[in-house]
Amino acid sequence: MAAATTANGTPGDDGEGGRGTGSGTGTRSAGRPVAPGEPGGVVSAGVASAGASGAVGASPGSGAGGGPTGRGGSGDAGRPGPAPGGAGAGKPAKAAKAGKPAGAGKAGEAGGTGKAAREAGKDSPPPPPEPLRVPVTDSHTHLDMQSGTVEAALAAAAAVGVTRVVQVGCDLAGSRWAAETAAAHESVWATVALHPNEAPRIVLGDPDGWSRQGARVPGGDAALDAALDEIDALAALPQVRGVGETGLDHFRTGPEGRAAQERSFRRHIAIAKRHGKTLVIHDRDAHEDVLRVLADEGAPERVVFHCFSGDAAMARTCAENGYFLSFAGNVTFKNAQPLRDALAVAPLDLLLVETDAPFLTPVPYRGRPGGPYLIPLTLRAMAQVKGVPEDTMAEAVAANTDRAFGAG
Repeated sequence: MAAATTANGTPGDDGEGGRGTGSGTGTRSAGRPVAPGEPGGVVSAGVASAGASGAVGASPGSGAGGGPTGRGGSGDAGRPGPAPGGAGAGKPAKAAKAGKPAGAGKAGEAGGTGKAAREAGKDSPPPPPEPLRVPVTDSHTHLDMQSGTVEAALAAAAAVGVTRVVQVGCDLAGSRWAAETAAAHESVWATVALHPNEAPRIVLGDPDGWSRQGARVPGGDAALDAALDEIDALAALPQVRGVGETGLDHFRTGPEGRAAQERSFRRHIAIAKRHGKTLVIHDRDAHEDVLRVLADEGAPERVVFHCFSGDAAMARTCAENGYFLSFAGNVTFKNAQPLRDALAVAPLDLLLVETDAPFLTPVPYRGRPGGPYLIPLTLRAMAQVKGVPEDTMAEAVAANTDRAFGAG
């Protein structure tokens, strides 16, 4: 079929700034801002690993700040920085628009806070939304990349009707952390995987340390197999409900890294099928190839397209195959009409909602750090697109998420 339109954000929503993806084996892109945890950057997520205190921060074995996979700042499903073999550097990022702080007036007015306060406000968490009447699950989040503690994040979410979260692993350290966190918290389910952009780094190396695990030398296929063996072992744990996020990312990984990426994806599919776990897919600018690999390998019983980024035609194809479509905060973005068109045609019984926090914070707080507690904003926008009452949407999403992750 014709390539579906990708609509998962614009430059400036990406956690690493801009559409530049580097070249060769990890060259930094043009216009990329200093990321949290790097020299000159601000560490927004704590650096202590989650232990008895439940602190949220870099997982064991990861670089300080920004979590184990090297995401920096709030933004779209851009994921860790350029993987080896990435495309050439692109345009500098546009500055993200911050939500207007409560009570702020125009510069020069009495009580006005002006530009400086607005700039400071974009780094602060948005206020909690009105609670949902029907509780739901955040189907995809990254607590290890958010500030504060796990307990605080779960309490804030529960206070607005988000009573469970799916904590997603993106590399070995993050997947171990997800499994440990789910074991310690009844309201957390875990998924484990090597992110599509992590596989090429393992095979080809990461000399610039984009993944915040420090510079890595090429490990070849043997290193990728060893990492996937550990993912396989983690997937067998009862608190691990899914294998992901895995898939293909043609935005950040160029031709040199795609063989490793596809090999990893195929292996993840086999792991999900062997353990009877849900497959959670990251698909960025790779719709046709993702569908091709699923068809080649035979999809697991339950498949979730996280942060769905296709158009209406892609949504229909996924629905025909019984795949779940999870929508994130970018469905609220002004430029995301293709996503709303996809949502409009997607069956209600296949819809999930997610934050992908700290990224993809919905309007009116786009560009500010997100958390599971912001799910109500996205769910209400989804209900509006579908033309159904909020409670109807919440009831459907709650039931769908249970089915998607083998609990219903």
